[in-house]
Amino acid sequence: MQIKLSALADKLGLEYRGEDFEIVGVNTLDKAGPQEISFLVNPKYVAQLETTRAGCVLTSGPYADKVNTALVSSNVYMDLAKIVDFFAEPQGCLHGVSDLAFVHADAELAEDVTIYPFAFVGEGAKIGAGTTIFAGCYIGEKTVVGSNCLLYPNSVVMGGLVVGDNVILQPGAVLGGDGYGYAQTPGGHMKIPQIGNVVVENNVEIGSNTAIDRAALDTTRIGMGSKIDNLVQIGHNVEIGQHCLVIGQVGIGGSTKVGNGVVLAGQVGVADNAVIGDGAMIGAQSGISGKTPAGSKLAGSPAMPAGTFLKAAGVCMPKLPDLFKRVKKLEKELEVVKKAAANGGDNE
Repeated sequence: MQIKLSALADKLGLEYRGEDFEIVGVNTLDKAGPQEISFLVNPKYVAQLETTRAGCVLTSGPYADKVNTALVSSNVYMDLAKIVDFFAEPQGCLHGVSDLAFVHADAELAEDVTIYPFAFVGEGAKIGAGTTIFAGCYIGEKTVVGSNCLLYPNSVVMGGLVVGDNVILQPGAVLGGDGYGYAQTPGGHMKIPQIGNVVVENNVEIGSNTAIDRAALDTTRIGMGSKIDNLVQIGHNVEIGQHCLVIGQVGIGGSTKVGNGVVLAGQVGVADNAVIGDGAMIGAQSGISGKTPAGSKLAGSPAMPAGTFLKAAGVCMPKLPDLFKRVKKLEKELEVVKKAAANGGDNE
């Protein structure tokens, strides 16, 4: 894939300055060659503009004059995503339905569906136009998968689920496994059947080896435009709002409600039945329970206002060893004073 710089600028609606030539790829400032475009998003890398071999640099106005050829953007990260998408080679090499796939006679496939060998599509399932189902995928009975979805190898969508349009399931994602529900009995743990479903709305991406449990009785829901990272656990009956970001190794307990535009950083743990308001941002490894107001910025376990946590972690915690020594010293001095008082002021 290659494109003239002027044509790329027109495609993105950007100004370009300098020489017009063929761009063949995109790379970092330190690795890009003369026919590649690079980018400056973070100003801390501005010094690399002096040494980069990149033929063109995508950057904002203040830095455009520091290179011979530039694409000028007001949102560098967004335009970088568009450029990378242009040069990205799509995964896969097949079109149509492989004879080595199992598609039940009562399943419904829209036009231009691609199904790779050794995929399974169950009875009554419906697959929307332009969707690709890679090898090893399982689509359960009566499940609906929308249009233009990508289900990468070994992803699983159990029976009775609903997946919207433009959804991406990365390899190994599992939707609709049983929620973690057991009744305590004298004879041990009795499994509670999980008979609800999972609904994934449009434009959602779900990372590799992420598990989203089906609801016990109702619906586990992932809202439109939300992006779920790898190795995330979402429990039964959880509701995640629109345009949320859920980062790797987050665990969300059953029946939790997460508002719109929420960010859960890596390894956040959310207890059952929690409520997280719109726009909340939760720092890495935080522990969340109860109700989190909209717009909160929390960190720590248990979670507290992020500023308080940063002061405690960055200022107080490094001083704890010294503080411990001082306390032990004070305890010894106090013990001496107590003995002296008991002896009528005699220290001997």
